[in-house]
Amino acid sequence: MKVPRSLQIWRLGIVNYSDALKLQEKLVSDRKIHKISDTLLSLQHPPTYTLGKRRTDHNLLISEAELKKLGAELHYTQRGGDITFHGPHQAILYPIISLRDIGLGARNYVEKLESTMIEIASLYGVKACPGQKGETGIWVGDRKIGAIGVRIQYGITSHGLAFNIDPDLNYFKHIVPCGIADKDVTSLRRETGNGIYEAVEKPAPHVTYSKEHQCHQALKRANGGRADAEMELAELLLHLLLYSLLLPF
Repeated sequence: MKVPRSLQIWRLGIVNYSDALKLQEKLVSDRKIHKISDTLLSLQHPPTYTLGKRRTDHNLLISEAELKKLGAELHYTQRGGDITFHGPHQAILYPIISLRDIGLGARNYVEKLESTMIEIASLYGVKACPGQKGETGIWVGDRKIGAIGVRIQYGITSHGLAFNIDPDLNYFKHIVPCGIADKDVTSLRRETGNGIYEAVEKPAPHVTYSKEHQCHQALKRANGGRADAEMELAELLLHLLLYSLLLPF
């Protein structure tokens, strides 16, 4: 009988991007020497712009001085993909997973990230799909609702996906999102109105995963129902990705 796989789950709340990056680097190193098992980080960031390893600075449409006035940070990373924005009310998942151990190729892994976001959108009545050739992430028509940018070192993944629940879409006006000039960015809230506040029944995967690791602060519930709904949606996204990654390959 095949031994069930497990994932450590870290729910981190709101984490500064540089701190999250350092944490990912440490976990990748630990995973490489089998010090830890596969790990999945669930979190949000303060307003942050990130560039991938191609360094497409021309897709940032304002100066760094103007960016700071917005209260946002700029970070250069080694992930794939172009410039993107991370901020509050956006669900982010960073899997630290050994693809070699599970016999999964890079393309199939990215497809699992895509299918996870497509499924959660469908649960809220939104039809999303992968982009056309050269367009990463998940789209609703010509509007991007979910971004993907991954890095794979020693067969171990880092970075991951960002799904727009209800971020301030004005931040995207200061960049050419993902380097695609003629496309828009959207969110689940924009596509559904108040639909994100409606209860959605979680799927029931026949898998189990390891104990949950609680650290840092929980997502603040200062906005009452809105924050509760977003926490539930982020949890559902996590649940769906767990289902995808823990199923036998």
